[in-house]
Amino acid sequence: MRVLVAEDHAILARTIATGLRRQSMAVDIAASGDEVERMCLLADYDVLILDRDLPVMTGDAVCLRLRGRADPPMILMLTAAGTLEDRVYGLERLGADDYLTKPFDFTELVARVRALSRRTPMASPVVHHYQGISLDLSRHEVRVDGRVVDLTPKEFAVLLMLVEVRGEAVTHRELVRSVWDEHLDPRTSAVRATVSRLRGKLGLPDAIVADAGEGYRLCR
Repeated sequence: MRVLVAEDHAILARTIATGLRRQSMAVDIAASGDEVERMCLLADYDVLILDRDLPVMTGDAVCLRLRGRADPPMILMLTAAGTLEDRVYGLERLGADDYLTKPFDFTELVARVRALSRRTPMASPVVHHYQGISLDLSRHEVRVDGRVVDLTPKEFAVLLMLVEVRGEAVTHRELVRSVWDEHLDPRTSAVRATVSRLRGKLGLPDAIVADAGEGYRLCR
């Protein structure tokens, strides 16, 4: 899942992004309304966490402009404007998909983001199966031939991408873009190291192969 956090309070934005990344989400940050609009044109985000009080262009204006797009991200307004009138206005007049007021509990934010990601027309199944590997998205649980395997959020996200394409190759760039975020140096060894640990935990050293020039694929 790819998430954009639109928040001009730098410390709060980094805190939210760090927490979501620990939940195996790829997260980018925008600090102004015009930056949000530009980033949504350049990348496909599943969920936008949007502060209403942004500089340059308000979150309200961003929401209205994105709603004019053919395929906008799901929008969760995260704001200090918490009266009943504020919430109704955000949901009914601006077209936000969800509304959460500050201060907030982070576990609730994660639950709301995940719920929004399931509300898209082509929502993914809760459990993915491929060649004896099953991934339960609701439980964040992986089983290989019935055996439970404990994975980190990044390992889980990489395996999910590989299972979703069912034996096709996933490029190094696609993994960086979807599992990490745009700020990760593409030359880093993070992807190779994660894949290597994943092979070991699966107990299947040949299950994930690296195709030169193509990427990684499942081949069990």
